[in-house]
Amino acid sequence: MSEMIYFTEEGLKKLKDELHQLKTSERKKLSQQIAEARDKGDLSENAEYDAAKEAQGLLEVKINKLESDLGNARLIDESKIDTSKVFILSTVKIRNTKTKAEMKYTIVAENEADFKLGKISVNSPIGKGLLGKKVGDKTKIKVPTGEMEFEIVKITR
Repeated sequence: MSEMIYFTEEGLKKLKDELHQLKTSERKKLSQQIAEARDKGDLSENAEYDAAKEAQGLLEVKINKLESDLGNARLIDESKIDTSKVFILSTVKIRNTKTKAEMKYTIVAENEADFKLGKISVNSPIGKGLLGKKVGDKTKIKVPTGEMEFEIVKITR
């Protein structure tokens, strides 16, 4: 059985839009490329045809993955997010207990993570380490550079 994937409304819309674009315009483009390559003659020595067929296969794999994700999608009701603990879609202000540096992250589904925007995956080491914690809690999290301790300063929606 496949794992549920959680989405915000925005994330689910992006997924549906991407799937629609791949199934309509991208499939059409690749079909045209294959037809054009086929018209050029001997298929056994036609690199354009081989490349287009390979691209078509990769496109179908991506479409199948997105359709599977959509089938396992669960929409998160942002109005019901509890801010007493860290959950998915919580915005968390944390302090590194050693350096006293403060950071703010929003915990999101893996497919919506964007570190530059302060959105970290619920499946990332920091995301996992923060889940379920309350303001004032301290947690040690293993990161690629070693182990760090963070204190939860604030939780918002």
